[in-house]
Amino acid sequence: MTGTIHIIPFNKLYSKDFYKLNKEWLETYFYVEPLDEDVLSQPEKYIINKGGYIFFAKLNDTIVGTYAFMPLKDKEGFELTKMAVLPEMRGQKIGQKLLNHAINFAKENKFKNLLLYSNRSLENAIYLYKKIGFKEVNLEPNTPYKRADIKMEFNMN
Repeated sequence: MTGTIHIIPFNKLYSKDFYKLNKEWLETYFYVEPLDEDVLSQPEKYIINKGGYIFFAKLNDTIVGTYAFMPLKDKEGFELTKMAVLPEMRGQKIGQKLLNHAINFAKENKFKNLLLYSNRSLENAIYLYKKIGFKEVNLEPNTPYKRADIKMEFNMN
């Protein structure tokens, strides 16, 4: 990897990258659910315009990763979601850079709650989440994603 990774905020120019990165990731490990398709194809409508955030990892002129914060429906705070890295860039700590950025952004902006949904089969991701301070909590019966079998929260205090 030649160059420096820069984490940049949402820009409409990169909406297609947000879609492509996440769709590839979902199709590789699971499948694209209807909610995913809606959010990925209209990130401004479903994330930005609802008070959420999207960030991109940019290497030179290429978007190599992304993540989003979606506002929670039932309480103050955000869901860390839609984190993906280009397949050829995996294993180069880009996901860790994105996750560190997410935690720092959440702290700087005084988020009340931060949670995520994942799947236990994603052992590397679960390890990374735990390492950075996420703790497993009870998964509600009507989780927003069929593929989710673990829910984790980050203590914002």
